[in-house]
Amino acid sequence: MSTLPRVVIVGAGFGGLTAARALDGAAIELTVVDRRNFHLFQPLLYQVATAGLNPSDVAWPVRGILSKQKNARVLLGQVTGIDSDARIVLLDDGRRLPYDWLILATGATHTYFGNDQWETHAPGLKRVDDATLIRRRLLLALERAENSDDPVEQQRLMTFAIVGAGPTGVELAGAIAELCKRVLIHDFRAIDTRKVRVVLIEGADRVLLSFPPELSTFALKELQKKGVDVMLNTKVNGCDPGGLSFGDGSGLAAATILWAAGVAASPAARWLGAPADRAGRVQVLPDLSVPGHERVFVIGDTATVQSNGKAVPGVAPAAKQQGQHVAKTIRAALSGKSAPGPFRYRDFGNLATIGRHSAVIDFGFLRMKGLIAWWLWGIAHVYFLIGARNRMLVATQWFFNYLSYSRAARLIVGSDDDADSHRPLQSQSQTQTQARR
Repeated sequence: MSTLPRVVIVGAGFGGLTAARALDGAAIELTVVDRRNFHLFQPLLYQVATAGLNPSDVAWPVRGILSKQKNARVLLGQVTGIDSDARIVLLDDGRRLPYDWLILATGATHTYFGNDQWETHAPGLKRVDDATLIRRRLLLALERAENSDDPVEQQRLMTFAIVGAGPTGVELAGAIAELCKRVLIHDFRAIDTRKVRVVLIEGADRVLLSFPPELSTFALKELQKKGVDVMLNTKVNGCDPGGLSFGDGSGLAAATILWAAGVAASPAARWLGAPADRAGRVQVLPDLSVPGHERVFVIGDTATVQSNGKAVPGVAPAAKQQGQHVAKTIRAALSGKSAPGPFRYRDFGNLATIGRHSAVIDFGFLRMKGLIAWWLWGIAHVYFLIGARNRMLVATQWFFNYLSYSRAARLIVGSDDDADSHRPLQSQSQTQTQARR
């Protein structure tokens, strides 16, 4: 049996995959465990949800990415716990993975703030499955509106509500508005997709809270130009197949509701019995290690840490930098050198697109908006895709869509039995009409 040190990485997202690749060539046995066999480029997932890209354009097999890394092994499996005393990772099928160093990069999921029953009616956007489900609901709502002869039901089916006006919510709202008001206008006969209502709901007093106020104001105006109704200072207190209800007693009839209002960390803190914040993120030390757990590190959306006096944001560049830092720490320990010290986050800026020809960028020292920001946003996202093939495919598809206003990926696939079993099959007026007949 090999006597090489064993490094286990749980999660093949931005942080975990970066750490794995940074350990290429190290004298270790490296095991990467993930419950899915692919790495997902989450920043473009909303494009899959709105029929702009196919899932294969934003996801790549982990085995393929690490196939030439001789010290790496990839395992498909669901982690259920950590035995930190024995230094063993526990999997749901009974397998036990011993480790000498452990990196937890298990990411986050959407949170409903104690109302988990809303998830059935308002899916979030964190996984490929979420994106294809959202695409199905968007397109199927329009098909059902085309088949309906009840104006009230048609309007409900043609109303799309997005809860949460952070980058994901803003990007979804802008993309759905453009899909319906620019791309699909010639596809239907009984309905006019330009009359689709896209409603973006935010509990705070502005959209894009992580951006400076002037960029938030610009984003709000751009959304309104695209026909998006923005409801600020609005708290959701009810969600069902018919729509949403708000804290002031009002409501919104909507057949399709999307959730972009918050995130919760994976169960990593519970596995370790480690201190966590309100979102469940592990409170790690400045070097990203876990207090009381030797050689255990937590990175990405699963961790909360400060750098230069500020909380490190839960974005892809931060996760990648953390993965590199932990890899350097492990390499230093293997070679008997001093550790690199505390993690220092280098902020390359904050970007969000509002739709065609419109985006906002905050570099700190420089703020940009409009067309130039949109091009820079697109270039940055294509650049960070994995592999030349994917960069070329996505860039080509975007350019074609830009010229033709086409969305070739608008296919209704998969099943949604849970939502279908709860959807209203007939409006009250339809039922009354049939009763009179």
